[in-house]
Amino acid sequence: MSTHDSTDRRPRRARTALGALAAACALVLSATGCAAGTSSSGTSAAGTEPAAGGSHRPTAAPRRSAPAVPEPAALARARVNIGEGATVGVGMPISVTFPSPVPRSQRAAVERRLSVGTEPAVTGAWSWVKDRNLFDGQRVDYRPPAHWKPGTRVTLRVGSHAVRHFTIGRSLTATVDVRRHTMTVAEDGRPTARIPVTAGRPGLDTWNGTMVVMDKQPKVYMDSRTVGLGDAYQGYYAWAVHLTASGTYLHQNPKANTYAGRANVTHGCVGLATDGTAERFYRRIIPGDVIRVTGSKDTVEAGNGYGAWNLTWDAWLAGSATRGKGGSGSPAQP
Repeated sequence: MSTHDSTDRRPRRARTALGALAAACALVLSATGCAAGTSSSGTSAAGTEPAAGGSHRPTAAPRRSAPAVPEPAALARARVNIGEGATVGVGMPISVTFPSPVPRSQRAAVERRLSVGTEPAVTGAWSWVKDRNLFDGQRVDYRPPAHWKPGTRVTLRVGSHAVRHFTIGRSLTATVDVRRHTMTVAEDGRPTARIPVTAGRPGLDTWNGTMVVMDKQPKVYMDSRTVGLGDAYQGYYAWAVHLTASGTYLHQNPKANTYAGRANVTHGCVGLATDGTAERFYRRIIPGDVIRVTGSKDTVEAGNGYGAWNLTWDAWLAGSATRGKGGSGSPAQP
């Protein structure tokens, strides 16, 4: 919360007598250990200081605190993308969504009530993101200028309504080169695997750029009709790692048994072989891990899943109602 007497006209003799009496009282109080008294007006005298001659000089009137600014109502119904106690990958942004759009006039106030504390200290900023499936003003995300450092402890406070504690796990980045039909996996900066893949065929190219694992499931039902591709495919696909809100997955695909490492034949997803390759990769992945696609065409948008890392830091700050000065920078709290 931000915060924003009459003159004594008594005869000189009477004043002298009163001064002597006050001095005597002070001597008695000192001897008995008392430290309280009352002024002639009946208010506490603890806030006054002795003046020359035993008289008392009034202190300045206390400053009144400005009334507390109420929390934006939107915070009471906010939803957070990271669960309490979770461990996430180095690319995971904090994403807060609201059931209805937050007006532009209230967005700075919302940012200031979204407090992020980290240990060790990390600089970061909120930015309003147009989610692919929501209206403008329904989503605000937080990220540092670069990926989180492994081991960082994070505390998020959503005003007075919710608290989330989570930890950044080890660093894992998988880079898909659609031209070479390979995926290189690096953990904590060290390459650990090179995997043959098949990506989106021409005209249905896999999104280019950096994506972040949203979630994963051992089996997902996929229907091409939901993405405007008619009856191209329909059925369950195993070891599915979810990358975008528009339906991009990295998953097991029987076509990869033939085409992985050789050609791109999928409808936009990244396919892995059924010989255990897909399952092994799935089990190494956690939400927040980074999947980078190179050699393709259109770059994934910031609001299509977690595409925030495709924006420069200046572009990210441009989406902040406080220019990055709200709700960040404090130490992590228990």
